[in-house]
Amino acid sequence: MGKVSIGLRGWRFDEEEVFDDDGRIRPLGTMSEDTKRRVLRLTERITDPCDACWLIHGEANVAQCRPAEVIYGEPRGEVVLCREHEPDFVYWFREVADDDLIGTPDLGDAFHEWFLDGGRAPEGYGGVEHVDRDPEDVPEAPDPSEAMPGLEEELERVDDEDLDALDVDLDDLDV
Repeated sequence: MGKVSIGLRGWRFDEEEVFDDDGRIRPLGTMSEDTKRRVLRLTERITDPCDACWLIHGEANVAQCRPAEVIYGEPRGEVVLCREHEPDFVYWFREVADDDLIGTPDLGDAFHEWFLDGGRAPEGYGGVEHVDRDPEDVPEAPDPSEAMPGLEEELERVDDEDLDALDVDLDDLDV
């Protein structure tokens, strides 16, 4: 078993820490704090539109936004992007962003400010080439419009105080 993305490319998880033998989400209590925080944050962001599209079109025209396909950054400072805007983020991260933003919750806001100020990758900038290795050997990523297998049941067992401590908003989930 190896590293696997769930729902969105970018964040990589140890497959055996997240999934059981049946491809269902393991109990959150068995995951490391970082993995648990990322899995829970991913449940909040997996159906969101691309941040860059949303900055262009706004809440009033959210239907014009493309769905997010990739996630970068740390939980609560992450950026979710469509394929078309991913090169803008990669360019900004590699060429423009201050090194002191890496690993901080300020990364997302800093990218959003740069993008709103007209920042874009140069024409033809390649970005990141994603490679799928052995896609048949990992559990199938959930459909973003459907729940992650086993996650809703697991969330029902988690104490509200524990969720509050993780700073997770699950209001949009059907749990």
